[in-house]
Amino acid sequence: MNIESILTSTIQQAVAELYNASIDAQSIQIQETRKEFVGDKTIVVFPFLKLSKKSPEQTAAELGEYVQSKVSEIASYNVIKGFLNIVISHEYWIDVLQNASEQGSNYGKKTVTEHSPTVMVEYSSPNTNKPLHLGHVRNNLLGFAIAQILEANGNRVIKANLINDRGIHICKSMIAWKLYGNDETPQSSGMKGDHLVGKYYVAFDKQYKAEVETLMAQGVSEDEAKQTAPIMQQAREMLVKWEQGDAETLALWTRMNNWVYDGFAQTYSRMGVSFDKMYYESQTYLLGKQVVLDGLAKGILYKKDDGSVWADLTDDGLDHKLLLRPDGTSVYMTQDIGTAIERFKEFGDMRELIYVVGNEQNYHFQVLALILKKLGYTWADKIYHMSYGMVELPAGKMKSREGTVVDADDLMEAMLQDSIAISQELGKLGGLSTAEAAQIHEMIAQAALKYFILKVEPRKTMLFNPQESIDFNGNTGPFIQYTHARICSVLRKAAEQGVYAPATLPRIVCAPLEIELIKSIARYGEIIALAGEEHAPSHIANYVYDLVKLFNQFYHEHSIMNEANENTKLLRLALAKQTATVIASAMNLLGIQVPERM
Repeated sequence: MNIESILTSTIQQAVAELYNASIDAQSIQIQETRKEFVGDKTIVVFPFLKLSKKSPEQTAAELGEYVQSKVSEIASYNVIKGFLNIVISHEYWIDVLQNASEQGSNYGKKTVTEHSPTVMVEYSSPNTNKPLHLGHVRNNLLGFAIAQILEANGNRVIKANLINDRGIHICKSMIAWKLYGNDETPQSSGMKGDHLVGKYYVAFDKQYKAEVETLMAQGVSEDEAKQTAPIMQQAREMLVKWEQGDAETLALWTRMNNWVYDGFAQTYSRMGVSFDKMYYESQTYLLGKQVVLDGLAKGILYKKDDGSVWADLTDDGLDHKLLLRPDGTSVYMTQDIGTAIERFKEFGDMRELIYVVGNEQNYHFQVLALILKKLGYTWADKIYHMSYGMVELPAGKMKSREGTVVDADDLMEAMLQDSIAISQELGKLGGLSTAEAAQIHEMIAQAALKYFILKVEPRKTMLFNPQESIDFNGNTGPFIQYTHARICSVLRKAAEQGVYAPATLPRIVCAPLEIELIKSIARYGEIIALAGEEHAPSHIANYVYDLVKLFNQFYHEHSIMNEANENTKLLRLALAKQTATVIASAMNLLGIQVPERM
């Protein structure tokens, strides 16, 4: 039982015995003691005054006396007006560190068992007509990190990816390749498959705009020109053929999609993200149609004169939502209805179905949950839209391949080159082999990118500055990595002298900074829980930065290996080792590796 739980139950006992009354645990406010006062935990006394019928100071003193007499972990207390400050014994904090050390890399995490609740996290969801871009980077990093965090909270997590592999946008790349490709392949061109297909998507757009301009110059209206441009008509004809199952069209579609999948796999691998389930829109886009027709038959939905089917959401403060077009074809909402139903059938009563999608789709997911609820699916409340803001780059910092968006591969490669340049400028990684240095350069680049993005609360729009992110000082991934490597260096030097962190910690009086560091380590499990509850990896990122800052302060003010007192040396070594363990664990939840040498 942690100290907050012990204090809460003891205060309840005190109120019962001293004032012949009862108080709810939620009414007991326990806070961290402010730095200007003596104490570790502060209990707010004002909620007890109606029960004690005494002054705040007298009530606090009575409660403090009672708590100290009953709880061995309490060393002393003091009263400041209506606040009871509790000083916790050094023994207790050493016990906290002992417990953490014994758990190792599992510390702060809950165990996943066959009885653990299931959570699905859908993220990435790219189109197969172009490479992954900067927006996908934030999506993938958030999705993977929240999946890791939810697993650390004791959930069985299924990481899902819904590939948007059908539709007019896919046919645009296909028709352009047929017209201009001359049978170019990734092998013949040396291009990654997703970049090659993206090249033809851009080629389509260039030709389409030229045709629209030509038609408008001939006196055709802009709307009509956009509808009648020959290349757009060819793309629409190809989509019809695809939906009719035309063998030649399907063969080309399969071939080009496979190029893209190979390219995506390389990008995902370098980014360090993975998936347990791959869904494809070509297999799911009709799933919801029968559900919608059933809802129509039951009078939950309605049909317009043109044959289209709609949901009336006006009673809920929203509008009318189209679910089937007049020709009976599905829209995205219909597909998402069917897919959600299939997922709950496949995986049973999931605790949560999380969609990691940009904030431009906030309304879509609000409507999705509402329609499913109206259709009678009680689990609709378990749908959670993990909405996130746009990520932008400073103007002029990077150029994109196509001039419109920065793709993920270019960004990661630019980060690597920055990592190499800055490491060489600072004289880092000297003495390592070429292979070791290359591996660590990549680790630094990925940490810089991931941490800079994940430290920002997901819902906020953010500006990603590549140069700022690779700074070895400040709130950056490389700074955290460097601190971890520094601790590992201390542990290696200790081992060379035959000194190791002890299995059983010595019982000594700790310095204030040692207590503060143990307190920070003790909060790790709470931070994991908070990050999972609020779907915010930023809590983990900012926690580990604070931990690292505190360790660096401790390291500068207290010697470890040159400490004369052997027991103090051993405790500090154990404290350093557990700090490194928590740093590595927290960064791993964010999908970031920490090297042992830098």
